[in-house]
Amino acid sequence: MKSILFSVFAFFSFMHANAQFGGFGGFQQAAELQTSQQWKDVNYAGDDQTYHTCDIYLPKQEAKSYPVVIHIYGSAWFSNNSKGAADLGTIVKALLDNGFAVVCPNHRSSMDAQWPAQIHDIRAVVRFVRGEAKKYKFDTSFIATSGFSSGGHLASITATTSGTKNETVGTVNIDLEGNVGNYLKEKSTVNAACDWSGPIDLTAMDCGDHMQMGDRSPEDVLLASKLSDEPDKYLSLSATTYVDKYDPPIIIFHGEKDNVVPCCQGKKFFEVLKNAGVKTEATFVPEGGHGMGMYSEENLNKMVAFLKEAISAKK
Repeated sequence: MKSILFSVFAFFSFMHANAQFGGFGGFQQAAELQTSQQWKDVNYAGDDQTYHTCDIYLPKQEAKSYPVVIHIYGSAWFSNNSKGAADLGTIVKALLDNGFAVVCPNHRSSMDAQWPAQIHDIRAVVRFVRGEAKKYKFDTSFIATSGFSSGGHLASITATTSGTKNETVGTVNIDLEGNVGNYLKEKSTVNAACDWSGPIDLTAMDCGDHMQMGDRSPEDVLLASKLSDEPDKYLSLSATTYVDKYDPPIIIFHGEKDNVVPCCQGKKFFEVLKNAGVKTEATFVPEGGHGMGMYSEENLNKMVAFLKEAISAKK
């Protein structure tokens, strides 16, 4: 227990210190967003849990409906209530300015529940978007996931498992769909994903230099295990495990100087996607850290262009 608490304390201390300088990925200062409508603390699961709430933003320029991006905060899966700091001034603003509705959800943390509860929550958000499309003016012909750090992991694995409800990974039979929420008959498939600095292959987090957080890593806490003891659990947590040619388009952004999630994670993901024939692009920023130096206008424009191209390809 002490090692778990140390990991949590070390991680959030690091996040707080970097947020003070305005550059740590998902934990940026609150931003004033220009919207036509917005809703806060909407419960997507039909229960009374804060970790099952989301914030919804519609672009300032009104339309009958909007393509949707579900953007997920980063926290090493330790936070269950950080939707209000989910890259609002960068990624979310860029999406809104370009005509996308944005849904920023909370999800269960590793302190609330072990994997795969977190993917169950994000799948529930996707089904909620379809189930409540009329109320919130969602165009459900295009739903994408996006996320930073652990949010990038959840965005990516939602995409690489899109359409897959159950999978056997070695000795692990994993339910990827869950039964969260009131819209279980709706599809949880997505049409694209944006991975910002996400951990992707959780069996290879030592592929490059990165900070150490005690005896247990965030993924150890999430799985209540150790890689050496139950490697199949770590494979079940890895987006790369599920990649095939049917996956939707995925764009990757990663900093070469990321000392939290090493850049080799993004590079491996890019290669696995390319080899499988998945539509993908990747930007590896030479001076980019874990969120810091990543959100240039050029990169945000690349993200928007990639998503718009994915929309056009569906027509």
